[in-house]
Amino acid sequence: MNVEKSWQSYRKNRDPKAREELLVQYLPLVKGVAGRMAIGFPRSVELDDLVSTGVIGLIEALKNFDPKRGVKFETYAVPRIRGAILDELRALDWVPRSTRAKSRAIERTVAKLENKLGRIPNDTELAKALRVSVKDLLWDLDDVSGTTILSLDEMVYREEDNRQVPRVETVGAATKDNVLGDLEKNELKAFLTNSITRLSEQEKLVIALYYYEELTLKEIGEVMKISESRVSQIHTKSVLKLRGMIEDKFAHE
Repeated sequence: MNVEKSWQSYRKNRDPKAREELLVQYLPLVKGVAGRMAIGFPRSVELDDLVSTGVIGLIEALKNFDPKRGVKFETYAVPRIRGAILDELRALDWVPRSTRAKSRAIERTVAKLENKLGRIPNDTELAKALRVSVKDLLWDLDDVSGTTILSLDEMVYREEDNRQVPRVETVGAATKDNVLGDLEKNELKAFLTNSITRLSEQEKLVIALYYYEELTLKEIGEVMKISESRVSQIHTKSVLKLRGMIEDKFAHE
């Protein structure tokens, strides 16, 4: 298959055959995105369903892609594939209420302990405050792992500098004329950056490898010589800490 020829035909007259050829060509991209997102999701979330939904994002990307921007199609398509999958998951409200409640409880407790201790609590301190054993805390972290992936691990395409960034960097994004909005966005980004430095070295490493190096939890486990399950727990706890700090900082201002 000549991909460039297919692109030329599709751009010229939206040829359906060329469109199908391009969809086949970029299907592995959808599978890659869906596979990475599936890590940590409950077993009830089928990978095939994620791929099917991701194809909708791929179709949207094909329809709206403008090569004149000087951006690779893959760079443009990935956040749209992810967005389609996330939108579908949110629409299905697939996270049980009990799991959401656990997530909020952990977030609030982390924020409360940090204010009290002047540092991020460790597993033992967090478990004690939640009145559960450390073993049960780790079990709960496994249970809520999927909710954390929906919060910070959403890459979006930012047109002004032609790159993908975590959606959290765009929270509160405003027009160029909205100076206050820009200040709030910059404050959030600065606060998040500072908050990451307050994580443990192990947590910072997981965040860096997962979000910036884009390794899977299994690959991170191999690098750190710990189990994939333990990496998932560290990732979940780290994101819940960050979410708790952000909400505690900005929700009351």
